[in-house]
Amino acid sequence: MKSKEELRFKRNTMLSIGELAARTGTSVSGIRFYADKELIPAARSNSGHRIFARSVVRRVSFILIAQNLGYSLAQISKALLALPDERTPNKADWSRLSRTFSKDIQRKIDELETLKSKLDGCIGCGCLSLASCRLYNRDDAAANLGAGPRYLLGDAPSDLAASNGGN
Repeated sequence: MKSKEELRFKRNTMLSIGELAARTGTSVSGIRFYADKELIPAARSNSGHRIFARSVVRRVSFILIAQNLGYSLAQISKALLALPDERTPNKADWSRLSRTFSKDIQRKIDELETLKSKLDGCIGCGCLSLASCRLYNRDDAAANLGAGPRYLLGDAPSDLAASNGGN
């Protein structure tokens, strides 16, 4: 049986669902949702209410940031598997997780830079510039490379010859 001091310590290290919601700026229903989806670990108090370790504040904050960056809950869940449930994540835990996200964020930055540099030119969709498209995408030939804005996605007019077997 736990001493009164141990129980007091445990109560002071745990947050109610309302406290966690207030601390993270998330609704109580959002916290329940994250717990139900097993994105955050929850325990039950003696009265049956959900309670959370203080370290869950960081998890919820990470979830909110990742969602704002466009990550799906499945991607976030996979990333959170790298963090320990049984203890507060330390700097090394977060560093491991951030390396994976940093690579993905850099890839997105590179894609956005490509988009930015090509916005004023022909993107191979057949609709932006009739003058350019007559030169670079005659008769909508870029459609042979696949759906979407082919040149924006990284294809080049020279890829048309390769996709037609050099014809």
